[in-house]
Amino acid sequence: MKKIFVTETFLPEKEELFQFFERFWKDKWITNRGAYVRELENKILSYLNLKSDLFLTTNGTLALQLTFNTLPENKRKIITTPYTYVATVSAMVWEKFQPVFADIEPEYLTLDPEKVREILSKQHEDIAAIVPVHVYGNPADVNAFDDISKEYDIPVIYDAAHAFGVKYNGKSLFDYGDISIASFHATKIFHTIEGGAVFSKDKALLKRMFQMHNFGHVSDVEFDEVGINAKMNEFQAAMGLSVLPYMDEIIQNRKLISEWYDEFLNFNGYKRLRIRPGTDWNYSYYPIFFEDVETLKHVIKKLNENGIFPRRYFFPSLNKLPYLKNNKKMKVSEYISERVICLPLSHGLNREEVLDVAMNINQIK
Repeated sequence: MKKIFVTETFLPEKEELFQFFERFWKDKWITNRGAYVRELENKILSYLNLKSDLFLTTNGTLALQLTFNTLPENKRKIITTPYTYVATVSAMVWEKFQPVFADIEPEYLTLDPEKVREILSKQHEDIAAIVPVHVYGNPADVNAFDDISKEYDIPVIYDAAHAFGVKYNGKSLFDYGDISIASFHATKIFHTIEGGAVFSKDKALLKRMFQMHNFGHVSDVEFDEVGINAKMNEFQAAMGLSVLPYMDEIIQNRKLISEWYDEFLNFNGYKRLRIRPGTDWNYSYYPIFFEDVETLKHVIKKLNENGIFPRRYFFPSLNKLPYLKNNKKMKVSEYISERVICLPLSHGLNREEVLDVAMNINQIK
């Protein structure tokens, strides 16, 4: 019996990847801003039609950490969502910031702007930034957060790890906010094995972060400030250059698989994700939300017994992490996180496999 996992990494033909190896096998330049890293940056800008500029990093978590290091040292709190992958919050804590959670919108599952306003009305002097997440590639309320940013003079940093290829009101999600970061991990819709990127229209800020991601180098012998090693290497960039030409095909294929789920699932006792109007989505995940926890656990058990392995993205609600103290209850996030599973969704799934997943769920009373 073939096992069906929640995701499967898209890989190009080996020959398409190996052709890139010829150059750096010849010139032996495999890291430190090689030709493929620079080429991939330019091709991403072109493919996404970005107004922002970018630089690539070795993973998305380091992109977050670099970003948090640009914030004022006298403000150590960041408002964010409890409904996301743990990396969003762990990067803050690693950089000695305190996450301040605001609950999520029950409809779109992204950070609720009104809850953010409630926090800012009481303690905006302590807040260094607001970090919404485009959860499942579903846009946060970017217009509301733009207004809040201007009103309180607080930067908005988008964790856009799921958002490659998503457009909102006709432009890339990476063009919103002061900074957006992406993850190009092997589980993402576009990947470089491991990898990430920082996007911003603020050229001075991006230049500073670029220096920070290379040990603080200004020149070979000058160092402007403390930095780390967050550079992408040529092997990662070669994979990205091999995958990027397939992106339209990948998104269309994932759309088709999602439409099959829409067709086959009966939505009896569970519901699907609602996408924010104005969004051209990338179909990066297919979450469903159950009415009760016991049914969810029963579904997971049944699917696993039949070689199908969904995943509880995102559980637990991050306000319940054991290493965070004094966090308030997040009613919506906790309710959703206890009842969500993401169904298998990857480029190689066929109609019969999707039907198998759906029928296993539909048969559970």
